[in-house]
Amino acid sequence: MKPTMRNVLAAPGLVCLPGVYDGISARMANSLGFPGLYMTGYGVVASALGIPDAGLATATEMLDRVRCIASAVDVPFIADGDTGYGGLLNVERTVRLYAAAGAAGIQLEDQVFPKKCGHTEYRRVIPAEEAEQKIRVAVASRPSEDFLIVARTDARYAEGLDEALRRAERFLRAGADVLFVESPESEEEFRRVGETFAGACLLANMVEGGRSPFLSAETLQAMGFKIAIFPASGFLAAAQALRSVYARLKEAGTSNGGPELYPFPEMNRLMGFGAVHEFEAKWS
Repeated sequence: MKPTMRNVLAAPGLVCLPGVYDGISARMANSLGFPGLYMTGYGVVASALGIPDAGLATATEMLDRVRCIASAVDVPFIADGDTGYGGLLNVERTVRLYAAAGAAGIQLEDQVFPKKCGHTEYRRVIPAEEAEQKIRVAVASRPSEDFLIVARTDARYAEGLDEALRRAERFLRAGADVLFVESPESEEEFRRVGETFAGACLLANMVEGGRSPFLSAETLQAMGFKIAIFPASGFLAAAQALRSVYARLKEAGTSNGGPELYPFPEMNRLMGFGAVHEFEAKWS
C-alpha cells in the first residue's frame, strides 16, 4: 500500500518534489527514491499535446496522465488540477476523479479560465469569494482527509502580494491543506509569505528561469516552507537532451559522438522488462 502524502509531509524538514509528466519521468524519479512527486501541468500539456500550458487541456486529457503516473510509481503524488475545469460542480467532479485515478492530492488555482502557466504573462484571477468557495467544495468532495487540497493563488501577478496573502488566508479558513502563493518576485516576498502563515503547510514553486528567485532548500526551510516543487527541471533537461542528440543526428547522420545517452539495457530495466521476461519464461 502506498504511503499517503500526509505521511510524507509528517517527516521533518523540507520535502522536495520533482516534476513528472509522463511514464518515463515518473519511473525515473520513483527509482531515485523521492518520497513523493508532483505532476506538472505544463509538462503534461507539453509532452502529451505539444501545446502551451494555457488552459487548453481538458480534464479528460489530464486524468489520462494521472492514471499513467499512478500506475508507474509506488509513492504518492500531487497532481495539477488547474482551475478545476469549470465551476463548482466541475471542481467536485475533478477532485473525485483525480482521487479515484490515483493522485494523493490536487492543486487548484484561482485564475480566470482559460488559465496560464504561473510564470508567464497575462494571468487574471476570479473574485476571491468564488475562489474560496471552490476550495470549500474541493475539501467537501475528497474521499478522505488523506487526499490533500493544495490551494494556489496567482493574485501576486494580477493584484499584488497583499491580495495574494489575503486570498491564501481565505483558502486556509476554507480547509486547504497546503497553501501555494504563486510566483513571489523576491526573496523578501517569500519571507513575508512564510511569516504570514507560520505553522501552515506552505509550498514554494522553483522554476528555473521563472519569475521567482531560485532559492535553496535550506533557505526555504528557514523561511517556513514545507514543500518545494521543481515542475520544470525534468522537461527542461529532457528538451535540452533531445535538442542535442537530434542536432547531432541531423548534422552527422548518427548519434555516435553526441551527448551521452541513457544505456538501453538500463532503460529496459527502468520500464519493467524484467517482469515481462519473467512472465514469458513462466507462461510461454
